Amino acid sequence: MTLPPSLPAHLLTLAAAVAGGFVFSLLHVPLAWMIGAMFGTAAVAWFRPFDVAPAVHPAARPAALIVIGLAFGQTFSGPVLAALLGAVPAILIAGALSILAGIATMPVFTRMAGTDARTAYFATIPGGVIVMAVLADREGAPLAPVTLAQTLRVLVVVLVMPPTLSAIAPHGDYSAFVAPRLAFDAWGFLAMLVVGSFGALLLRRTGIANPWMIGPCFLAITAAAFGHLPSAVPSLLIDAAQVGMGAGLGQKLTKEFLLSSRRLMRAALVSSLLLCLFCTVFGAALAWIMGLPPSAVMLGMAPGGMPEMGVTAKALGVAVPLVLAFHLTRTLMCNFLLGPIYRGLVGLGLFRPHGSA
Repeated sequence: MTLPPSLPAHLLTLAAAVAGGFVFSLLHVPLAWMIGAMFGTAAVAWFRPFDVAPAVHPAARPAALIVIGLAFGQTFSGPVLAALLGAVPAILIAGALSILAGIATMPVFTRMAGTDARTAYFATIPGGVIVMAVLADREGAPLAPVTLAQTLRVLVVVLVMPPTLSAIAPHGDYSAFVAPRLAFDAWGFLAMLVVGSFGALLLRRTGIANPWMIGPCFLAITAAAFGHLPSAVPSLLIDAAQVGMGAGLGQKLTKEFLLSSRRLMRAALVSSLLLCLFCTVFGAALAWIMGLPPSAVMLGMAPGGMPEMGVTAKALGVAVPLVLAFHLTRTLMCNFLLGPIYRGLVGLGLFRPHGSA
C-alpha cells in the first residue's frame, strides 16, 4: 500500500506543532499551545527538513474553529447576556476607536512601505484578514500587500498582547461576565459537535467570513442562554484546537514569505506595534471611564483576529463573552462602514482611488 505523498508533510507538521506547544506550555508562556505550535511549524517552514514543506491538513483549521466556537459559546448564559447589554455603549465606542487607531497608523505604513493611501487603508485597519481582503478587492486595492500586512498584524498581536496583558493589565471584577462551569458529558458533547458542524456548513453557504467559528458559537450561545447546553468542552480539545490554529499561522512563515517583501514587512511590523499601543491605551482609558474590567476591554480592543483573541482571553482567564462582544462588533462595523468611509474619503479628495496619494 502506497502512502499519500502529502502524509509525511502532514505528520511532520503535526509533530512540530505539538512539540512546540508542549515546550511552550512547560515554559508557562501565555497562549502556549497556539504560540508554540506556530513557532514549531514556522521552524519546519523555514528549514524544511528532509525537503518537506509544512502542510497543515485542510480540515485542521475548520475543526479547530468548530471546537473553539463551542468553547466560546458555553461561556454565555442568560445573566451574562444581560450584563453584555449594559456594556453595549463601551463596545460600540471601542469599535470606532479601533478603526480610528488603524487610520492613525496609515501615514507610518505608507511612508515605510512606499504604498499609496488606498493600500494603507485596507492594510492597517484591524478588521480581520479575510474581511479586509474582501473589502480591498471590492474597492480595487491590491490584495497581496493587504493580505501580507493583515496576516503579519495577527502574528504580532498574538505574540505581543498575551505577555503584555499578563504584565500590566489589572483584571478587575468581571464576575458578571462569567457563566457557571458545566460538567463534561461525552454524548452531550458529541451532539454539540454534530449540531455545531451542521450549523457551520449551513452558515458557510451564506458566504459569511469565518462560518466555522461563528455558527457553532451562536448555536452554543443560544443553548447556554436558555440553560440547555448539554456539556462543557474539554480542556484537552481546546488545547488541541489551539495547536491547529497555531500550525495554520506558522505554515505561512516560509523563508520565501519572510524575505520577499522586507520593506512591506517592516512597515507592517512597526504599524502593528503602534496599533497595539494605541488600542491598549484607548482600552485602558475606556475601561476606567465605563467601569469595566481593564484586562477584558484592552484585550477586546486588541487588533488581532476574533478566534485568536478569544483563545487568548480563555487562556488568561479573562471574561471571554465580553472580549468576543468587542471583536464581533468591530468585525461587523468594519464590514458595513469601511467601504462607505473609504468612498467618502475619496470623494473628499483625501485618497486617490487609482494612484499614489
